[in-house]
Amino acid sequence: MKNSVALLSNAQMRRADILAVESGCSTIDLMGQAGNAVASEILGRWSRRRTLVLCGPGDNGGDGFVIAIALQKAGWPVRIALAGQIAALKGAALYYATEWGDTVEPLIATSIVGAELVVDAIFGTGLTRAPTAAIAETLHALAASALPIVAVDLPSGVVGDSGQNFDAVKAALTVTFFRKKPAHLLEPGRTLCGEVVVVDIGISSRVLSDIKPDTFQNDPCLWLSALPTISGNANKYTRGHALIAGGYPVTGASRLAGMAAARCGAGLTTIGVPPEALPIYAASLLSVMVSTVESAAAFDHLLEDPRFSGLLIGPGAGIGAKTKSIALAMLKSRRPTVLDADALTVFQDDPTVLFDAIAGDCVITPHEGEFSRLFNVTGDKLQRARNAAKSSQAVVVLKGRDTVIAAPDGQAIINANAPSSLATAGAGDVLSGMILGLMAQGMPGFMAAAGAVWMHGAAATLFGPGLIAEDLPDLIPAVVLALTNQCRA
Repeated sequence: MKNSVALLSNAQMRRADILAVESGCSTIDLMGQAGNAVASEILGRWSRRRTLVLCGPGDNGGDGFVIAIALQKAGWPVRIALAGQIAALKGAALYYATEWGDTVEPLIATSIVGAELVVDAIFGTGLTRAPTAAIAETLHALAASALPIVAVDLPSGVVGDSGQNFDAVKAALTVTFFRKKPAHLLEPGRTLCGEVVVVDIGISSRVLSDIKPDTFQNDPCLWLSALPTISGNANKYTRGHALIAGGYPVTGASRLAGMAAARCGAGLTTIGVPPEALPIYAASLLSVMVSTVESAAAFDHLLEDPRFSGLLIGPGAGIGAKTKSIALAMLKSRRPTVLDADALTVFQDDPTVLFDAIAGDCVITPHEGEFSRLFNVTGDKLQRARNAAKSSQAVVVLKGRDTVIAAPDGQAIINANAPSSLATAGAGDVLSGMILGLMAQGMPGFMAAAGAVWMHGAAATLFGPGLIAEDLPDLIPAVVLALTNQCRA
C-alpha cells in the first residue's frame, strides 16, 4: 500500500523506465502505452474537436506523436507542432514520428490558431531550466488563449522535482505515468496541473523495491496502523496525558490546541497557565484541565510528574525568556514534544540553542515565516524541509496548502487534502494540538504529524465553507471513526 502513494523524482522515474526495459518491456511499447493512455483520457472527457499536439524534442514529444496518431484514428482532426526537426528525434520518439506520416508544423506562437484543444507534450518532467524564447512565446500565447490544455506528465514549464514554474500554462488535465511526481503536489505545480490522473503503462510496481522511494503523498495507508486505538481495558491514564503551556494574555490558541489534543484521544489534557489567566481558561474548558503555573521554574516542577506523556508549547505563548525556558525544559525531559509558533520564533537569534536541545521525539510546525527565522536553507520546499529536519533532528511540518512533513532520516510526505478554508486564524493551533494528542498516546512523531495533517484537512473538507478554527476539534471524531472503519474493512 505504501508504494501506491510513492512520489518519484525525475531520476527515480528514469530508473523505473530503465528497470522496466531490463525486465523485457521495449521503449516503443512503453511510449505507445503512455500515449494511448493519454488519448483514452481525452476521448473520455471531450467531444471530437480540432486538436493541436505540441511536441518537444525528447520522449515527451514522442508521447505526443502517439496521442496524435490515436486521436486521428478516432476521427479527430489533429495537427502536430514540433520543437525542432524530426531528424533530431531518437529511439521510440523517432519511431512514432515516422509512424505519424502527416504534416508536422514548426512549434511557434501562431501554431495555436484554429485549435480547440491543445495537448502539451513539450517537456513533461524533462525541464530543468527556462524554455527557449520560441517555446516561451508559444506558452504565453497559449495562456492568453484560454484553450483547454491536456498536459503529458507535467505542464511544460513545471520542474518535476520541485513544482517550480518557468512560464507554464495551467492545464485542465495532467496525465502522468506509473507514479506521481513531487511537482504534482508542490505549489505552484499543483495548481498548474489541474486534475491529475495516473495511468498504468506496464511498469511493474516491483521496480520500487530497487528504487526505494523516500517521498510519499500523505495517505492513511502510511500511518493508519500506528493510529492509537482504545483497548478493552483502557482507562484515562493509559491513554496518555498531554500537557500544554498555556498562553496569556492570548489564551484562545492554547485552548484550541487543548481541545484538539483531547479530541484526538489523549486520556487527559492539562494546560498550565499563569494564575491571572485561570478564570479565563476555567470558564471555557470542561474536560481539559487547567493548572496554575506561576513561572518557568514552576513549569519545570510540573514536568517532574512522569505521567505527562506529550508536551506542547507555542500557541499564544509569547516571545520571551519564559517561553524559551519552558521549551528547553520540555526538550530536556526527552518526552515527545511539539514546538509551534512563538516557541520557534523565540529561538530566531540563535537557532542552534534549539537544535542542540532536541534529543527525544520532537515535532516543529513552522509556517514559511517562522521557518525562515530558524533555517538558512535554500532550494524548493521539499529540499528545505528535508534539510531542516536533518540539521535540527526534529520532524519538520512546513505548513501551507502543500504541507511537507520531513523526518531527520530523509523520509518526506507531501500533503494534498487541505482545502483553502483552512486559511483561518487558529487552524494551526488546532493542528499542533492534534499532533500532541497523537504523540501523547505513543504515536511516533513523524507518523503523528502526517496523520494529524491529513485528518486536519479531512475535517475541514467535512465542514465545508464558513469554517473557523473552533469547528475543527469537534469534527475530529467523525474523521477518526471513518478511519477506524476503514482499518476494520
